[in-house]
Amino acid sequence: MKYRLAFALIALAALTRLLPHPNNFTPIGAIALFGAAYFNRQWLMLIVPFAALFLTDLFLNNVIYRELYHNQFTLITSWWIYAAFALVMLAGLGWFSKKVSGIRVLGASLSASAIFFLVTNFSVWAESSMYPKTAAGLAACYTAGIPFLGNTVLGDLFFSAAMFGVYEWAKRNNAAKV
Repeated sequence: MKYRLAFALIALAALTRLLPHPNNFTPIGAIALFGAAYFNRQWLMLIVPFAALFLTDLFLNNVIYRELYHNQFTLITSWWIYAAFALVMLAGLGWFSKKVSGIRVLGASLSASAIFFLVTNFSVWAESSMYPKTAAGLAACYTAGIPFLGNTVLGDLFFSAAMFGVYEWAKRNNAAKV
């Protein structure tokens, strides 16, 4: 099957979310970009990465973090994460509309980190009572999120390099039908 390796890489990357890892060092951005780059059928581009995110969220929120989140099906803020995920996919379509290259993967990964940072921190400001609903409150929220940005960037770069690198290596070496 044409997409076998792409499915496997997304599944493997998604499963790494279940392993202990530093805060925000996750494959979320890489999965969204990878799906946008390699699934030329739009329904696959949407369903496969979103399913990977949703299923791992379901397990994380209801098994691993069950006591912390009081048996919630999913977190309220997850919808903001899904919105960021969709925006990263759209950015990926732009970055990879012509071809996949190392420089494009780098640029797309950094864009994914920026999108995730902007959307998720905005969600904290908009949905919580931690910050006043003012420009100063929003600025304070973004400032408080900066320490987490480094791991987001590192995670996006690492997982993008791994996923895109393995896929392109396999394609060039005919190691799998891709």
